[in-house]
Amino acid sequence: MKTSSADQMNKMQAQSEKEKSLTAQKTPMSGQHHMTMQHDSMTGMDHQMGGMDMSDDHQMSGMHGHHMNMNMGDLNRRFWISLVLTVPVVLLSPMAGMKGLTFQFVWSPLILAVIGSILYFYGGKPFFSGAKTEFQTKKPGMMSLITLGITVAYFYSIYSVIANHLFHVTPPVDEFFWELSTLIDIMLLGHIIEMKSIDSAGSAVDALSKLLPDTARVVKNGQVVSVNVADLKVNDVVQVQAGGKIPADGLIVKGTTTVNESLVTGESKLVSKTVNDEVIGGAINNDGTFEFKVTKAQGDSFLNKVMQLVQHASENKSHAQTVADRVAGYLFYAALSVAIIAFIVWMLVSGATVALPIAVTVLIIACPHALGLAVPLVVSRSTALAAQNGLLIRDSSALERANRVHYVLMDKTGTLTAGNFKLNFYQTLNDAYSKTDILKIAGSLEQTSSHPLAKGVMTAVLENHLQIQSAENVQQIPGFGLIGNVNGKIYQLVSSNFFNKNQVQYDQTVVNKLLADKNNSISFLIENNQVIGAIGEGDEIKPGSKPMIDYLKQHHIQPVMLTGDNAAIAESVARQLGISDFQAKLLPEDKQKIVSKYQQKGPTMFIGDGVNDAPSLSGADVGVAIGAGTDVAIDSADIVLVRSDPKDVVDLFKLAKRTSEKMKQNLWWGAGYNIIAIPLAAGILAFAGILLSPMVGAVLMSLSTIVVSINALTLRVG
Repeated sequence: MKTSSADQMNKMQAQSEKEKSLTAQKTPMSGQHHMTMQHDSMTGMDHQMGGMDMSDDHQMSGMHGHHMNMNMGDLNRRFWISLVLTVPVVLLSPMAGMKGLTFQFVWSPLILAVIGSILYFYGGKPFFSGAKTEFQTKKPGMMSLITLGITVAYFYSIYSVIANHLFHVTPPVDEFFWELSTLIDIMLLGHIIEMKSIDSAGSAVDALSKLLPDTARVVKNGQVVSVNVADLKVNDVVQVQAGGKIPADGLIVKGTTTVNESLVTGESKLVSKTVNDEVIGGAINNDGTFEFKVTKAQGDSFLNKVMQLVQHASENKSHAQTVADRVAGYLFYAALSVAIIAFIVWMLVSGATVALPIAVTVLIIACPHALGLAVPLVVSRSTALAAQNGLLIRDSSALERANRVHYVLMDKTGTLTAGNFKLNFYQTLNDAYSKTDILKIAGSLEQTSSHPLAKGVMTAVLENHLQIQSAENVQQIPGFGLIGNVNGKIYQLVSSNFFNKNQVQYDQTVVNKLLADKNNSISFLIENNQVIGAIGEGDEIKPGSKPMIDYLKQHHIQPVMLTGDNAAIAESVARQLGISDFQAKLLPEDKQKIVSKYQQKGPTMFIGDGVNDAPSLSGADVGVAIGAGTDVAIDSADIVLVRSDPKDVVDLFKLAKRTSEKMKQNLWWGAGYNIIAIPLAAGILAFAGILLSPMVGAVLMSLSTIVVSINALTLRVG
């Protein structure tokens, strides 16, 4: 059916609005176009459906415990209230033995006891929850060490108030309210510094559910009625108009169209659809109205299966203890053991009045002020540096894991290749036309289109400084291409599928040779049912892909390409990039299974950008999403490449290595203080007259905290 110029203009405007809508969803835009891709490229798509921050449900790397069962707002509130309460504690306490620097009066011990109780039970609640979880898993870590320190500090301080001011014991018993309050403040601050991410799995599943429309147009007795998508049943016939989202999986029973499946598959090519072809719920109908019969219930749909894969992968993600957790666990056992031994020894030597304060001092000195800030400060610094270098760190512990990666598995289209099609060749197949004539005519037909293939043609026209004429009455040939009038002659720019249904004259040997090129999508220019020329366009490899692959190989990290595209195209891209290990024609579940298989060999990283990549991004040890990819992929990832440049992966590995080095240095500084202070507090050098007092311990603690802070600030990417 022919359309008027006004109709064509309205259609173009509608398409423009549709493009804006898709672009707003951060998805590769296909746009309205005609050309049916080479059948292999269409059926083997690269993104077939089916494939150090702190998430609350993950082990922490600065607070180093388990889920604290509260949100950021609650933690902020506890921190600020605790900080305000710390001010009177510092003013009223005999600060670590320096009694002349405090403002004490008769009621100050009672006030300290009241404020200390509030701080202990209110500010300390998150640590109690974390310690409970650690003990349940039989993995004492930072939460257990903090709980031990503040519990001993609190109850011994309450005992000191009672002993000193009710029973007036001599010598007076030291109190540790100052130590209690500052430890709670520093640990809450450390947790807040790191706790920046959101629940990735939940976000990804939510984003997936938004791909489906709320309502569907069901055809009943010749009438179209609107129903909720949730109420669709198998065998319902649904009508989808141009620009509309496909509400369910099904089989086309009427009409011909092209479908943009990029939201679902990540593939930027338009896919031609006709009667008996399958459609996927969540894809977008491009340029024709069609009807399809629902073949799968919502629970069995393609999108629902991907949601299940994402959820399952996220739940199975490793929650191994971080290095800081393990160090804190060792200190917990060390402090407890040394305190018990010191108490027994000093009890036998000097009695309970000497043994108890020494044991308590050991446990108090083990409070991990510097250790608690060692990792959060590095995380904060590395996150800022990452942002400056085009990396969005959504899970800070991913930097630790990235430093141990042995295998980097990656998607092709949109990740290694741009998803933008470049005109690789154009040629004449008729002596009456020159090579330049073919490009000029194709440009005239394509100049009103925004499809990636059309852009490739127009880019070549501009690069060759060609003057092209305006085409008249340009119309779609649904499922094949388009037709238009250029300089008084009718031309068609179509795929080879057009030949089968029309009396087109062509040299079969030449055409077959062109179609054998698996690296390009071929379109043919026809005049008077005779092929006069051909143009070939292929996806362009991103400039940063080769440097990334070279870096991985130089550092003995194996690159692996996983794609839903056909084997010929996959082999071509792999060969150009130097990737020896690749697999093609993969579904989403296939990719996830391959990721799991490689995880058995060693830590893995997965890089991708489509909905079909979400399960693999969630399941890999480190998931890296391309910033220009789908929201679902980004929500499933630990790290996002904001600039969509694969070369930024090189900076990611460099930053991960330096971050790991800084963490280890800070952990040594933080733990080193305890390694020295704990034995001295236990009286190991008492025979030489050296017994560490709380005042000296506080000075060492402060010095260690300053050192780890300065060391964190020296972190650099390069």
